[in-house]
Amino acid sequence: MTQAKLKKTFYSNGKLFLIGEYTVIDGSEAFALPTIYGQYLYVENTENDFIEWKSYDADKSLWFETKLTTDNIRKEVKTGNKVTDILINILHIADKLNPSILQENNGYSISTLLTFSRNWGLGSSSTLINNIAQWFEIDAYKLLAESFGGSGYDIACAQYNTPIIFQKTEDKPKVRSIEFNPDFLDKLYFVYLNKKQNTRSSVAAYRENAKDIPLLNEQVNTIIEQASITNNFETFCTLLNKHSDLMSKPLQMKTIKEELFPDFNGTLKSLGAWGGDFILAASEENPTQYFRSKGYETVIPYSDMILKKQE
Repeated sequence: MTQAKLKKTFYSNGKLFLIGEYTVIDGSEAFALPTIYGQYLYVENTENDFIEWKSYDADKSLWFETKLTTDNIRKEVKTGNKVTDILINILHIADKLNPSILQENNGYSISTLLTFSRNWGLGSSSTLINNIAQWFEIDAYKLLAESFGGSGYDIACAQYNTPIIFQKTEDKPKVRSIEFNPDFLDKLYFVYLNKKQNTRSSVAAYRENAKDIPLLNEQVNTIIEQASITNNFETFCTLLNKHSDLMSKPLQMKTIKEELFPDFNGTLKSLGAWGGDFILAASEENPTQYFRSKGYETVIPYSDMILKKQE
């Protein structure tokens, strides 16, 4: 008997880490922003007995494809291809958490589509994890913990459509949706630094050098609570600078302004792992020409990057 084709669509938001990078892994709060950009997962059953997987970048170019079987996933068969083996690992864990989704000898045509360039660091992995968790009807935080690991703030961003205050706990993370709509949003811009940053190595450096974690967490929490409610642009910039100066010590790194843009007329803040991906530029004047003159072509206004609650 021919089975009816059933196509399911899942979607997750990308993320940007405004304040609380690094310390979030030790229990501080995190101020994070879900992005307009994200990733789709399309799942369709087929008459084949294998899983055909294709992944597309934002420009619709195919960047990855593979063929798997349910048996490959259940036995976690290694292929030697790094991306394929990561995917098998995620699906293997998802299948263990809910074995009823993948049926023996059933075929699937699966595709993913990013709406942002996968080089941007907006969460190609976290959006995939959250989409697979939706498909398997399992807890995305648990799937993350057993695969990539991490604080889970990016999973929260994948699921929430407003800015959030996130805190990792021993059980399920605390996530608080907040209103963040100060008058100065039109003075905030996101600038891509033309390279991805390795989060794991950055975290290792922080782990090695951080001292007095409870005090550091307390200081970060205070900055976040103040930054998330202020309507004053100068106060907001002062808080961003305070956080950057605070974290430069345990990271043993210069701030992004000291490192690359000492002549910038405004405030700059690294978002997430320092040294790559996106930075926040807070400026009275539109800084697009400044950054483009230095070779940084991707400058995105806040309103074109961050989700806001629909009225």
